[in-house]
Amino acid sequence: MTVPKTNDKKTPKMTRTGDILGYARVSTSEQNTSTQTERLKDAGALRVFEDVISGKKFDRPGLASLIDFARPGDSLCVIRLDRLGRSLKELLETVEYLKSRGINLISLEEKLDTSSAAGELVFHVFGAIAHFERRLISERTRDGIAAARKRGKNPGRPKLDTETVSALQKLVKAGMTPGMAAKQLGIGRSTAYRVAKYPI
Repeated sequence: MTVPKTNDKKTPKMTRTGDILGYARVSTSEQNTSTQTERLKDAGALRVFEDVISGKKFDRPGLASLIDFARPGDSLCVIRLDRLGRSLKELLETVEYLKSRGINLISLEEKLDTSSAAGELVFHVFGAIAHFERRLISERTRDGIAAARKRGKNPGRPKLDTETVSALQKLVKAGMTPGMAAKQLGIGRSTAYRVAKYPI
């Protein structure tokens, strides 16, 4: 859904804040957002933006359009928090981004409204959880590396053998891009570009 933009420079830009903007999301193209849309409009949503997600791809153009349309002081309203992400990580990232844009969050089923004095605390709680999650991931990674080293293993990227490096360099020299060469040799694109840029 695109937001029409005016090119008329004579028309003064309207100041619009404090509106409720609804966001509805369904997981497959076989579902529709009508039930969510109705509840969001009943809750006072001025406009409802929608996304239909199918498969593993999690593009959300509707949410992007809502955020682009919103102004500081507006509120994004969903029926449940899980509409904003399929995992805690996605939810936390979205909530952090909303806060950075000055957009409040309302969730009907959780009875959450960050535009209220008490609701503002929720943003801080989400931020603390996000920080906690990042610390846990970092600690698990360090612990895993330490445990692997104790077992005599050296974690990290496996080194390419000389023959693969030579073949990659020859393909690139012949005019093939590192990405295409990587596909031919069955190695990672980033590795191919690294080797092509800094020959071993």
